[in-house]
Amino acid sequence: MISSLSCDIMKNVKYCKCVRCGKEYAAVPDITTCECGGILDVIYDYEYIKTKLNRDVLAKRDEPTMWRYRELLPIEEDTAPAGLRVGMSPMYEAPNIAADLGIARLYIKDDGINPTSSLKDRASAMAVTKAIEAGIACSSTGNAASSLAGNAAKAGLKTYIFVPARAPKGKIAQLMMFGANLTAVDGSYEETFELSKAAIDKYGWYNRNAAINPYLSEGKKTVAHEICEQLGFEAPDFVAVSVGDGCTVAGVYKGLYDMYMVGLINKIPRIISVQAEGCCPINTAVMTGEEWQPQEENTYADSIAVGVPRNPDKAINAIKDSNGICVNVSDDEIREAQKYLAKNAGVFGEPAGVTATAGLMKLSREGKLDKGATIVSIVTGNGLKDIDSAIKSAGEPVHCKNDLAQFERLFFS
Repeated sequence: MISSLSCDIMKNVKYCKCVRCGKEYAAVPDITTCECGGILDVIYDYEYIKTKLNRDVLAKRDEPTMWRYRELLPIEEDTAPAGLRVGMSPMYEAPNIAADLGIARLYIKDDGINPTSSLKDRASAMAVTKAIEAGIACSSTGNAASSLAGNAAKAGLKTYIFVPARAPKGKIAQLMMFGANLTAVDGSYEETFELSKAAIDKYGWYNRNAAINPYLSEGKKTVAHEICEQLGFEAPDFVAVSVGDGCTVAGVYKGLYDMYMVGLINKIPRIISVQAEGCCPINTAVMTGEEWQPQEENTYADSIAVGVPRNPDKAINAIKDSNGICVNVSDDEIREAQKYLAKNAGVFGEPAGVTATAGLMKLSREGKLDKGATIVSIVTGNGLKDIDSAIKSAGEPVHCKNDLAQFERLFFS
């Protein structure tokens, strides 16, 4: 029984459903969590969507954005997308890395090419489209905040942003340039989230926090739609994802599930969930079979340094439902992957952005990758977001006077 209002708001959406208790709610624009505290999932009418979306329809569309999949998104048919041009990021085959990993094929999905340089633009584009009339707010370790600020600036919305004071300067600079009302919180991500929630509740702002707002993972899932289309609807065997709050991995699985349910792919790839060893509450829960527990945020990969994940239920379900794999990596392994990916695939990702690739490298060393596998590794954020970390990983340049002989001694002797 649906708790409020009719569900005739969007023809492609049936309702929202709590992943914890199963209670159903009308899919109204400002819905957040279930009264039991559980996260809501958007439930689609896939039989209806099949009448509107297929390979031929997609082949005729010339819109190179995430909105080309609008039948699979929680918006009305006549809604005009707001914000920046988001989506259809490039996906590169990386044969040399595939050979090193001992697998058949590897593709790198570079979502750092989005307008504010992260996958989180997908969620923010959805947020500003749903909240075009009001102020909008969020808490973030950095990327979601800068993404929201950029998309909101384009749409003419005022934003109130809360980030931990540790957020990298590149992300702070973006936020200030986009005109966000920025608060740097002296505390953890958990404390940052709580302050943002208190302010949102008091002032009635639209909540862009992806773990609270069920529509935002629906924006993130479009990266999976693109992966399937870019591979000619031949589903890969695995999709590797860096995991922090749990919203991105939940979105990736939902996007793969969508494509399967409407008949665009013939199997759901297995998720490879990669977390930092110093902060891995979601993977720990899956690997032990126990309830997740808060952890310290002991990793330099700031975008996944989330000790109290706000979307653990969907994330854990995504890993389990796909018969997925969990792997935790050290900060040193993340640094190694950052340099390796840039040198061998030309993709410069921030630490959290390359953590998925670090996981693949570790699984390969442990002999746990299928030699015949096709794998997609998602790079969720651009390396220019955190230059200090990149310099620490790659080192300083060689210094030389205007002297060819000195140059030759430095490089060739």
